[in-house]
Amino acid sequence: MGDCGCEKAKKDLEEYLHNELCSEEAADIRAHMENCVDCSDEHRVGVVLTEAVKRACEETAPEELKSEVLQRLRSMQQH
Repeated sequence: MGDCGCEKAKKDLEEYLHNELCSEEAADIRAHMENCVDCSDEHRVGVVLTEAVKRACEETAPEELKSEVLQRLRSMQQH
């Protein structure tokens, strides 16, 4: 029994999420996800996680936290 395409779709999902696949490979994965609930669900989870990380990276740490981290790093370097 052969793979229905899930193995390749899941293997390449990270690259697909970041638009790092050639158009033919991306089209193959899109077509597969149209008919595969499991891979489609995994893609949705990947999209949500990617967006959460992007939002988190846009935020800046409070100055108090930055100062505390720098102070601890300096004290670690002195030891």
